[in-house]
Amino acid sequence: MNRKQTLDGLRRSPKVDVCVLGGGINGLSVFRELALQGVDVLVVEKADYCSGASAALSRMVHGGLRYLENGEFSLVRESLVERDRLLRNAPHYVAPLPTAVPIFDIFSGLANGIVRFLGLTRRPSRRGAIAIKTGLGIYDFLTRKRALMPKHQFRSRRATLEKWPALNPAIRNSATYYDAWVSHPERLGIEVLRDGLSGGEQARALNYATIEAAGGGRYRLHDGLTGEALDLQPRLIINATGGWVDIANAGLFAADGRPEPLMGGTKGSHLIIDNPALRDMLDGHMIYYENEDGRICILFPYLGKVLVGSTDIRVDDPGTVRCEADERDYILQSLAFVLPGIRIRPEEIVFQFSGVRPLPTSKDSFTGRIPRDHFCTVLEGRDGGPPVLCMIGGKWTTFRSFGELSADMALDRLGLPRRIDTADRPLGGGRDYPKDGDGWVRALSASTGLSPERAVTLFARYGTDARDIALFIAAGPDHPMPHPAYSARELLCLIRSEAVEHLDDLLLRRTALAITGELSLAMTEAALDVLAAEKGWPAARRAEERTRFLTLLHERHGVTEETLSARNEQRSDVCETTARSG
Repeated sequence: MNRKQTLDGLRRSPKVDVCVLGGGINGLSVFRELALQGVDVLVVEKADYCSGASAALSRMVHGGLRYLENGEFSLVRESLVERDRLLRNAPHYVAPLPTAVPIFDIFSGLANGIVRFLGLTRRPSRRGAIAIKTGLGIYDFLTRKRALMPKHQFRSRRATLEKWPALNPAIRNSATYYDAWVSHPERLGIEVLRDGLSGGEQARALNYATIEAAGGGRYRLHDGLTGEALDLQPRLIINATGGWVDIANAGLFAADGRPEPLMGGTKGSHLIIDNPALRDMLDGHMIYYENEDGRICILFPYLGKVLVGSTDIRVDDPGTVRCEADERDYILQSLAFVLPGIRIRPEEIVFQFSGVRPLPTSKDSFTGRIPRDHFCTVLEGRDGGPPVLCMIGGKWTTFRSFGELSADMALDRLGLPRRIDTADRPLGGGRDYPKDGDGWVRALSASTGLSPERAVTLFARYGTDARDIALFIAAGPDHPMPHPAYSARELLCLIRSEAVEHLDDLLLRRTALAITGELSLAMTEAALDVLAAEKGWPAARRAEERTRFLTLLHERHGVTEETLSARNEQRSDVCETTARSG
C-alpha cells in the first residue's frame, strides 16, 4: 500500500481500465475481484477504507430471517451461502452465533405476514410461533446440504426462563437457531484490499482521495492529504459509494446530465454497553427480538462488552449521521422491554455508532419493507466519458458475491475473461488456519521469542497473519503501551503496512480499542506519538491531529476527553490490583 508509488505511477500514465469509487466493503470486494483477474484497476476512497457504513454494521453475518416475509428468498439463499463461505474463508474473524428468539404469541403475524408477502399491506406486526417456525424451517432447508451448524430448536416458556431468567416473563416460548457474527469487520475489509493488491502492480489503491469530472470526458483525481490534483482517464468507473451513490454521481456528471436518484438509505444506530451482568446473562447467545412497535432489535456479546441496536430511520445526508439522543432512548427502551430487570447507567454506554444502509430509492412508508437485495445499474458516459456502473443496495454478508456480480459486468464491458474464482479463497489471517490453534501459537512464540501470552493475543487479533506481525515486533526494540495488550511496534507495523494516515484509522478501524471502550487518554497520546514519529509530524501537526480525533470521537461516538481521562484512572487501578495479586 505504497501511496507515493501509486501517485507516481498515475503521474506517468493517467490511464486505468477501471476506477472503483468507494473503499467500503463492496468497493473493496469488486476491486479485489478485478485485480485478481489482472485488470488495471484503481480504488479511490474519500476517507479511510471501511470508514462509512462498512464500519457501522450490526456485526452480524446472517441470512436475513426477516427478509423471508418480504419474499426475498433468493437474497436469503445467497446470504446463507456467503455466510457459510465466510465461516470457512475467514474463521479468524467470523464465527457461529447461537441466536435466541423470544416469542410472545402463537398465531400473531401469520395472516398479516401472508398479505405482506403478497404486497397487500406494509404494516409491521409481531411474529408469532407459527410464523417464526415457518421461517426457521426455510432457513434449515436452504442450508441442508452444507449443515455447518445445528438446526433450529424450540424451547418451552419454562425452559426458556430457566436459561434466561431475565427475559420478559410474558413470553410464550423461544426458538434458537444459528447464524454468525464478525468480530473485526474493518480489519476484514483491509484483508480484502490486501488480497486484491496481491494481484499485481496493476492493482492500486488510494484512501483520502476523490475524483470528479473535469469536462470533455476527463476526470481529475484530488489527493486529500497534499491537495495535489492529477489527470485520470478510466475506461470504466464503478460507483461503489453505497449511501453516497447519488452524491458521487453528481460529481461524475455535468449538472445538466445528472441521473435520477438511485439510493434512499436508512440510518441504523447501535450502542456498546459495558455491563458484565448483562453480558454473562446472554450466555454467548444473541437475543433477536421485536420491540413493542414490531421493529427487529438485536443484543449479543461483543468482544467482552454487549452490542445492542438498531434503529431504522430515513436520512438525506449520509455524511452527517450519528446516534442521536432519541435513538439511544429507543434502543434502551427496547432493551428494557425484552429484559425488564436490566438497568443501564449512562456511563455504561462506552461507544455508539451509526451508519447508512445502502438501500435502493423507495417511497415505502415502512422502511423494513424496502428491498435489501443488490443489483447494478449502468449509466452510459456523456461528452466522451466512460460508462459508470453503480452498485445499488447490498448487505455486508454478501459483499463477495456482490463484488463478483459487479466485476463480471465490468469484465464483459472490457472484453476480458475471468481467471480466478474467489468463492473458496481464504482471506488474510484465515489462510492456512490451524485446527490446533494452541500448537500454532506455541510455535509462533518459540520462533519469535515473544511470550506465549503475547502470541495468543496476536493470533486472536490477526489469525495466521499474526506471524508477520510477530516477526516485525521481534525485529527491533519495542516498548509496552498504556494498554498492556499492545506494544509500540505492533502499532508501527499497522501504520506502515495498512495505509494509516490519521489517528482514527489506527484507533477506530485497524484496532478495536475505541469500540470496546478500552481506549484511554494515555493510550490515545501514546498511539499518536508513534504515528507522529513515523509520519515526521511537527508539534503543531500533532496537536491538530489530536484535536481532530477527539472531536470525531465525541461528535460521532459519544466519547469525550473526560471519559478517556477517567479510563486512565480505571486502568491504573486494574494494573495496581493485578500487581498486588501477582
